[in-house]
Amino acid sequence: MPSVLRTGPYRFFFYSADRVEPPHVHVERDDNVAKFWLSPVRLQESGGFGRAELSRLESLVKDNAELVLRAWHDYFAD
Repeated sequence: MPSVLRTGPYRFFFYSADRVEPPHVHVERDDNVAKFWLSPVRLQESGGFGRAELSRLESLVKDNAELVLRAWHDYFAD
């Protein structure tokens, strides 16, 4: 599971098996994990985060989407 970014209590990462899906990122804090599609940025699923925190996470993903997309393509390049 390569980590792409850490900010505050959050870790942004991919699973190695994610290659078959469109570009996305998982964000975790403690036992909570959310998944965001990257183009366009939108929440795919959430496990444990509240609405306000999900809104903050979506903003963080949008603010870092270019970095995360570049990391996605670098990691999953053939």
